[in-house]
Amino acid sequence: MHEVQVDDSIIRLARGLRDEMQQFLNEYRFGMREVETKLEILRDDFEHQHSHNPIEHLSSRLKSMDSLLDKIQRRGIEPSFEAIRREITDIAGVRVTCSFVSDAYRLFELLIGQDDVGVIAVKDYIAQPKGNGYKSLHAIITVPVFLPRGKVHVPVEVQFRTIAMDFWASLEHKIYYKYDKQVPQELLDELSAAAFTASDLDERMERLHRQIRGSESSPQPAPPMRELPASSEPHDA
Repeated sequence: MHEVQVDDSIIRLARGLRDEMQQFLNEYRFGMREVETKLEILRDDFEHQHSHNPIEHLSSRLKSMDSLLDKIQRRGIEPSFEAIRREITDIAGVRVTCSFVSDAYRLFELLIGQDDVGVIAVKDYIAQPKGNGYKSLHAIITVPVFLPRGKVHVPVEVQFRTIAMDFWASLEHKIYYKYDKQVPQELLDELSAAAFTASDLDERMERLHRQIRGSESSPQPAPPMRELPASSEPHDA
């Protein structure tokens, strides 16, 4: 077998690029941890103060390098860390699954109300569902990460949804994946009907929850959808 000689400078360049990319992704990993910690604190304190756990499940994900590169190419983004940071805001993501719609809104307000949290954008698909029935409250926020080289404000996408919304979204994703996005119309109709059923279940469970806890107040939707500059600073900036 013919042995291919690789110049040492090329190897050093490749390792340097790998290390830079890892450092870049680490910032998002650390930002994701910060958001998770904030939510865990809210959950624990809420449970202690109100004997109610508003978070059923907390999960997170960091885009893989392959997924990130694919998105850069698909959207025609300049291959620089500055451009990637500016144009792609869902590299780090946290999903908050709640029992009730009111919990989702309450946690959202408590999170973005913290002094060191900045808000880039909010999209309330609970109040305004997507055409296919998808419901969730999306927020792109920034949190400070303190590193040896200084403070970095890292964007993290946070999704708030109920168990019913999460179940529907998970099933929809599996169906679209199985059919490579070419889903038969009868399945799309079934999905749409299931979305209405899930929404009705959320409303019924919310009413029961309010009756048990002696509250007649209805959950308030998030503030109107807003798009702020990506350089939006935290409240104390």
